[in-house]
Amino acid sequence: MKQVRAQELAEWLADASRPNPVLLDVREPWEIELCQLAGSQHIPMHLIPMRCEEIDPEREVVVICHHGGRSMQVAMFLERKGYGAVYNLTGGVEAWAGEVDPSMRRY
Repeated sequence: MKQVRAQELAEWLADASRPNPVLLDVREPWEIELCQLAGSQHIPMHLIPMRCEEIDPEREVVVICHHGGRSMQVAMFLERKGYGAVYNLTGGVEAWAGEVDPSMRRY
């Protein structure tokens, strides 16, 4: 599993020459209501084992949570399931709000 920092992900998403990754948000629904990255796919962490077939294994996947702990666990799980290019967003949406989008609601 690789790590990607918020600023690196922002640059990746802005790079038209590189396909966008699946942005997999594994937070709880109440957290999604507070803030989320545009275009993210939401599957709460506890549902990943039952719903991981919804994640395209042919695309790079960036797993997102609040601070990076849950997303790291999910990223390791996906790697064990055979997903090849999985990244953990270091610092989660908290880092995104602090480094990329200061208008994002923090909690």
